Amino acid sequence: MTHNIAILGASGYTGAELVRLISTHPGMKIAALSANAKAGQSMAQAFPHLRHLDLPALVTIDEIDFGDIDLCFCALPHKTSQEVIARLPRSLKIVDLSADFRLQDPADYERWYGNPHAAVQMQEEAVYGLTEFYREAIRGARLVAGTGCNAATGQYALRPLIAAGVIDLDDIIIDLKTGVSGAGRSLRENLLHAELSEGTHAYAVGGTHRHLGEFDQEFSALAGREVRVQFTPHLIPANRGILATVYVKGPPEAVRETLADAYAQERFIEVLPMGEHPSTRHVRGSNYCHIGVSADRLPGRAVIIAALDNLTKGSSGQALQNANLMLNEEEEMGLLMAPLFP
Repeated sequence: MTHNIAILGASGYTGAELVRLISTHPGMKIAALSANAKAGQSMAQAFPHLRHLDLPALVTIDEIDFGDIDLCFCALPHKTSQEVIARLPRSLKIVDLSADFRLQDPADYERWYGNPHAAVQMQEEAVYGLTEFYREAIRGARLVAGTGCNAATGQYALRPLIAAGVIDLDDIIIDLKTGVSGAGRSLRENLLHAELSEGTHAYAVGGTHRHLGEFDQEFSALAGREVRVQFTPHLIPANRGILATVYVKGPPEAVRETLADAYAQERFIEVLPMGEHPSTRHVRGSNYCHIGVSADRLPGRAVIIAALDNLTKGSSGQALQNANLMLNEEEEMGLLMAPLFP
C-alpha cells in the first residue's frame, strides 16, 4: 500500500529534507507540496539538488485537496502551524515539526513562545515525538509534535540516566554547539556568511532558550520532581550538526552502562566504547545519534557527548520515523542511509 503524503512548508530546510528522505520510501508518495511564498514554482527551482525527482509543483495550502492525503507533515513556523493544523480535516494524520504542540501546558507555551496557544484542545491530544521513548503512543496518535533538535540531543544523553537515578539531578550542565541550518532558511543579518563564518558565539544565555521548556517538562516528568538543567547553546559556522557536551555527577562506568543498556535495541542510537567521542561529521545526513562517555578528572563525575544531524535525526528524520509508526510501516523505512563522509 502506498500512502499519499503532503508536506506543508516544503521550501524550508526541513521540508526539503523530508522530500529527500521520502523519495527513497517505497510506501510513501509525495502528493502535495505547499510553500505560500514560492507557490507556482517547481521544487527544482526552490532546491536544485532535488531536480531529479518527479514532484508536484509548490502550491498554497488552500489549493491542496486533503481528501486523498493520508498523512501531512507540517514544516511551518511556530504560531503559523497551530493555526493551519486547526483547520485541517480531523481524519488526517499529522506530524508537526514546529514548536506549537511540544509543551503540554498552554501556560508553558505562552511563557516560552510569547503568545497564547490558539488550538488548546489539539495541544492536549498531541503526542511528544521523541520516538524511542513514546513509540507506542505515537503508533495510535493522530497528531505528533516533533521535538526541538537541541532538546532531542540533550534528552538522548540524559533520559535513561534520570530514569535510572544514577546521576545527581541538581547538577546537570548541557553545553551545546549547533549548525546554522537550525535557524531556518529566512534571511537574517546575523546568519550572513560574513557575520557567521570564522567564529562562534553563545546565544540565549542564562536560561532563555525555548528548548528549555522541553527539558523542564520531560526531565521533571521522568524524575517525578522538578529538574532544572543549565543549558547554553552556541552557533557554529557549519551547515548541519549538533554536538552536546553534558556534565553530570555520577559514576562514569555506571553512566555508560545505563546508556548502553537503554539503547541496546535501538537501531538509530549508538553508544560508543568508553572514552570514545562522537563527531557531527560521523552522523551528517543520517538518522543516527552517537553518544560517548568519558570519566572526568574529578572523581565521581562523567562527561557525556552526543552528536546528531539537526535536520535529520533532530527533525525531518525523526518526523519520518514517527510517520512510519503512525502508518503501520516499518519504523526504519526510508531512514537507513549511511552518514555522508567526508
